[in-house]
Parts: sequence; structure tokens; C-alpha cells
Amino acid sequence: MMNRSAVNVCFHGVGEPQRVLEPDEDGYWVSLDAFERILDEISAWPSATLSFDDGNASDIELALPRLEERGLRATFFVLAGRLDGPGSLSTSDVAFLAQRGMGIGTHGMEHRSWRGMGHAEARSELVEARDQIAAAAGAPVTEAALPFGLYDRRALSQLREAGYDHVLTSDRRHAKASGWIQPRFSVVRGETPESLRAKVDRAARVDRRVSRALVCSVKRWR
Repeated sequence: MMNRSAVNVCFHGVGEPQRVLEPDEDGYWVSLDAFERILDEISAWPSATLSFDDGNASDIELALPRLEERGLRATFFVLAGRLDGPGSLSTSDVAFLAQRGMGIGTHGMEHRSWRGMGHAEARSELVEARDQIAAAAGAPVTEAALPFGLYDRRALSQLREAGYDHVLTSDRRHAKASGWIQPRFSVVRGETPESLRAKVDRAARVDRRVSRALVCSVKRWR
């Protein structure tokens, strides 16, 4: 049971953005129609978990009611530096998401890469941001999602030192449900239920090939 596989699916923005987007960010926004069709697809996946990055206003305005209609739960990874800003979640929105049974995690303070952070930067991104988001949610925050999916050995060490239970990446692989690192499949502009299913199935085939190769390698060295 501890090694069972999980499929983690990540959304960013839904519908029309209500703030100025960062370069290339629009590639991660999906139409409302596409979002609903993908949710219907994922509803049939027994091992899927859902998450939302960046703390966009669409999380509560568009995503939450459609999740609840389907009996789905998700974790929302909030940017502390954008709280109460235009087109972003407010502190009361974060509290409401938590009250509705949704998970709340941190995406950091300023939406910057966590590679190569010094002590002061790591404290701001991994500790102070978490504290602000936890205060808004009214509950501890124990999960972090890596901005841009980027990390290095130092960042992972800093996350461990900060005491996070899980760290979510964008590595497009199946995850072990009990793993500290949780890879995710990001939904992109133009995504369809069929294209998402194909990505997940393709990753499963690659994982099986790699697993078989490792087993054969171990056997050869016995």
C-alpha cells in the first residue's frame, strides 16, 4: 500500500486572467470549457490528486464550484506575495477554501526559482511565506509546490530543513503516494482529456521500462 502509484495533476489559471501575466505564463491558462471536460475525465481516475498553483482568483471563482459539483478535492498552492492583489486570491478567499475542505499549500513569496537561494531568501520563500499563508488559512501549511518546477539539491535540503511533509514538482511522472517528492502533470493551454490521458499513459510506459531495466541491471550484478 505504501508504494501504490498516484497521478498528480496541476492547474494554474482558468478562464480569462484578471492580472498581467508573467512571460510564457499564458501557456498554462485553460478555457473554462476545457477545464470542465478535463475535470470530468479526472473524476474517473481512482488515483488522481489535483492541485492549483499561483493563487489566481479563478481558483475560487471558477475552480472551486466545479470541484464541489463533482465531489473533488484539490490543494491550492498560494503565493504569499500576491495575496489580496489584483486577479489573485484574498486572505479571506484562502480561509474560505480551507473551510470548504480544500488543502492549502505554499508556492513561496515572489514566484521566483528556489534554486541557489541564500539563507535570507530561503527564509522568505520557505518560512515567512508559509507563515502568512497558514495565518490566512487558519491551519498549518505542510506542503510546498516548486515555482516553475525548478529545484536543485540545495533547495531540497532547505525544504527538508523547513519541515515540509511533501514537495510537489512538475516532473511529469507518476508518483509514489507515500513519497516526499510528488511529481505532477501540468495542464497546459489547448489541453484536452485525450491529450492529458495520453501524457499520463506515456509516462507510465516509460516508468515501466525504466523499472524493468533497473531490475535486469540488479539481477546481472547478483
